[in-house]
Amino acid sequence: MNAKIAGVGMYLPERVLTNFDLEKMVDTSDEWITKRTGIKERHITRPDEFASDMAVIAAKEALEDANIKAEELDLILVSTISAEMVSPTAACLVQKELGAVNAAAIDMNTACSGFVSALIVAQQFIRAETYRHILVIGSDTMSKYTDWEDRTSCVLFGDGAGAAVLSPCEDGDGILTYEMGADGAREGVLSIPSLKFSEEDLARRGGKKKRTFWMDGSEVFKFAVRIMCESMMRSLQKAGLEIGDLDMLIPHQANIRIIDGAIKRLGISPERVYANIDRTGNTSSACVPMAICEAYRAGKIKKGDTIGLVGFGGGLTWASLVMKI
Repeated sequence: MNAKIAGVGMYLPERVLTNFDLEKMVDTSDEWITKRTGIKERHITRPDEFASDMAVIAAKEALEDANIKAEELDLILVSTISAEMVSPTAACLVQKELGAVNAAAIDMNTACSGFVSALIVAQQFIRAETYRHILVIGSDTMSKYTDWEDRTSCVLFGDGAGAAVLSPCEDGDGILTYEMGADGAREGVLSIPSLKFSEEDLARRGGKKKRTFWMDGSEVFKFAVRIMCESMMRSLQKAGLEIGDLDMLIPHQANIRIIDGAIKRLGISPERVYANIDRTGNTSSACVPMAICEAYRAGKIKKGDTIGLVGFGGGLTWASLVMKI
């Protein structure tokens, strides 16, 4: 047996923060943000709204779409770097709210590549016939880790959640091939420092306070374009496919210049690459599942299509897969 996506769901917080709102907060402009990132607006959680809350709403939509009851779930995987608690996990909180009493619950953290990595992990359980129905969620509240005084990074991030139910299918459908990896030697390029660092360490690294997102933008850009293309091509090669065989490529929504760079390097038609970064910003683990959900609902992808998913994130990490819907 193989694993396919049987249902999808998503959630975006009600509050919308536009570029014009940011002009009142930091020294920036709509033109500057749009030109450099492609982002026009992003959604921001309420102070009392957290990653697990968003995950539950997206999960309920996915379960309904898959016509599967919560008690039929065998496993819940939540990819997040912004869970509101160290323990219990966000997955356990989701399990409680859904009433998924028969499901194991695990959090995963490979940052922005996390949802794709979680799909790959979930597939292993289904192929081994250990579990049948697995709920995979990407949910992040990046706004709670953003330094709103840093004009270079605060314009990038938004909050959101996306979910997918994975269920068995015949071999030849569902997830066909995948590839993932990590380069831990470059951990400082993209990070959220916490207990390890003193205030002096944070100041030297460019941070102003604990638990604030930090990155080397130019290094991230070069890494992202290269690794997304290389990883996607490796997954395609394993499947005996070429880039032209994809009906749709759904990349991590980090920056429109990164997406454009990958499009050019891969040689894929822009019409076959789904992007919603203008409306959501970078939502970390939620980017790919929300884009899948939107593309499906808009009729951009349909049953029988071959799609590619690819992401990169802090760690540094990356993951890609080829799937027949």
